[in-house]
Amino acid sequence: MSSLSTNKRSSLTLVGTLLIALGLGEPTWATFSAEPLFDTVNTYQTTIKTNGDPADIYFPIPSNYNTNTNQFPIALLLQGALVDKADYSNFASTVASYGFVVVVPNHERTVTNPRTGEPVTGFIAEQQQVNDVLSYIKEENANPDSPIAGIVNTNKLGLLGHSFGGFVGLAVIQNICAPNVCVDKFTQPPELMAGIFYGTNFKDPPETGSFPPINNQRIPTALIAGSQDTIADLVEVTATYNQIQDPPKALVIVKGANHYGITNKDNPVRDPVRPLLDQDVATETIARWSALFLRSHLLNDTAAFDYLYNSGDDQDENVIVIHPIKPLAESALPSN
Repeated sequence: MSSLSTNKRSSLTLVGTLLIALGLGEPTWATFSAEPLFDTVNTYQTTIKTNGDPADIYFPIPSNYNTNTNQFPIALLLQGALVDKADYSNFASTVASYGFVVVVPNHERTVTNPRTGEPVTGFIAEQQQVNDVLSYIKEENANPDSPIAGIVNTNKLGLLGHSFGGFVGLAVIQNICAPNVCVDKFTQPPELMAGIFYGTNFKDPPETGSFPPINNQRIPTALIAGSQDTIADLVEVTATYNQIQDPPKALVIVKGANHYGITNKDNPVRDPVRPLLDQDVATETIARWSALFLRSHLLNDTAAFDYLYNSGDDQDENVIVIHPIKPLAESALPSN
């Protein structure tokens, strides 16, 4: 007689069915090590020629670098409003260590504050960055003098995002031209395969609107929320998650993290509630779950998939994971 409970057996069966339905093969239920795959990550500074944005690019170094045949998907991080790219170095390095070329641009422009009507100039993401960065990385991959020459799988693109950058990413995934984040028109690149965003809600219009259905067009989409976040609070992030129409989708709640858990340092000026989780732990947790989500859906990594949708939240005491197999009603939300 199996020692698994009926609910556990049912959950395993559902995960296995979903794995097979997604073309990811037969699942394996051995305990998965969620450690990074690469010990060394390099970075360099460049300029995205297609739009002039300065950018930091992070990439893993295999132990057999001189003879390796590794090609790593692209992960573009769309920054939070007014947050410098340098503030994401710990997060980006960790994501890269799971086998990604992570691009973190500074995109400066002027927009109108929807609350005050005043112009704001600073680092503010927009949709066209996705196509601009993809075009540039294809050039870098083909350039023999580039540090990432020949190591990028330019057919696979995943999106990361923080706060307003996550709003931009959700608009990209829907292939819409959203006000304030899109200029004239936008065409989603076919290379886009998944997106996961931290501290993000999708109100239409931003900040002041309601939560419309999110037609993610079967593109796997996930949100990560900090339980202490007062800028994109758990109610708003959950409302956004509920409106994502097509699975696979997931909501990862990081207990004790605030809006700046993804950055190198907390920001007590912009988020008045202090985190209850150590900053380095929060950043590593957000990066690990982000990277494994992208590995699941860009690389058909069945072990990462199982960690995400079955075993990971049992192994990580700092998170609660919600997805169609484990609905919200079955999970106890953390209290602030």
